[in-house]
Amino acid sequence: MTVYLASPSPKTGTLQALCIAGPTASGKTAAALALAEDWPVEVVSVDSAQVYCGMDIGTAKPSTAERTAVAHHLIDILDPADSYSAARFAMDAAACISDIRARGKLPLLVGGTLLYFRALFQGLDDMPQADASIRAEIDAEAKARGWPALHAELAQVDAAAAARLSVYDAQRIQRALEVWRVSGRNLSSFHSARNPVDVSQWPLIALEPNDRAWLHERIAARMDAMLKAGFVDEVQALRARPDLHPDLPSMRAVGYRQIAEALDAGTPECIRDNAIAATRQLAKRQLTGLRAMPWRVQVSCETTDCVTQVRRAAGTILKASGWL
Repeated sequence: MTVYLASPSPKTGTLQALCIAGPTASGKTAAALALAEDWPVEVVSVDSAQVYCGMDIGTAKPSTAERTAVAHHLIDILDPADSYSAARFAMDAAACISDIRARGKLPLLVGGTLLYFRALFQGLDDMPQADASIRAEIDAEAKARGWPALHAELAQVDAAAAARLSVYDAQRIQRALEVWRVSGRNLSSFHSARNPVDVSQWPLIALEPNDRAWLHERIAARMDAMLKAGFVDEVQALRARPDLHPDLPSMRAVGYRQIAEALDAGTPECIRDNAIAATRQLAKRQLTGLRAMPWRVQVSCETTDCVTQVRRAAGTILKASGWL
């Protein structure tokens, strides 16, 4: 385990919450439940898809038994027809943290949506709302010119965003161009930190693989389990609702989007491979995002003693913060 801990901030030095982050399938839920055996914690989910009701299998939500054993927050709080933002998450999470602390318990932030972590740690400018007409315009251009061409266009107005994205990452290219066309500002400008992180308030344990092949195997195995559990049926039930459409954030979630596209194309045999490929891309982005948080405590998630390492790291952090 490699440890990166910045010196406590002179501003407050007060721990607000303990955080566990990592790429998809890295074992975050197991680690969180283990910590709940050691200390009185309540979990605040940091996941942009688990907020939606009826999206259970594909988001790998904690089971009913797990959520009964340990209180979880910001799960199943919205209908899939609604939208959720990083700014709203920051407000909701702050309220949860305040309530949990008032009960004398430790808030434990757990998830893989790094934008949400950053929004809570540092704050974000208000993002432009989705514009259906602009999205339709971009989609039409993509059909005519191809996503690589639109990626090249994005590079001219937002080089930082383009550098992070594959030339075939249609969803994020579209969103970045949409933000530019609606606001005249590039997406990166909205994501810039407005405040420095007080690392003493937000200690972060990051589950990261030394061996990407191990994580890829985990992703494939979990996708197989999801498909066996009825993931396709879950997507079909959502698609049967007339108020849900492909441009909604919920319907663009990794896995859900790939299954829907394969069903529309009449190629159900592609579901598994496409969903796994998209999930690997998500994991890569998550690992990139973690590297931008240099104060994190890294734990190798593929080791057999991963949970033990998390417990040890958490104990060290809590003692140093004065929480224990």
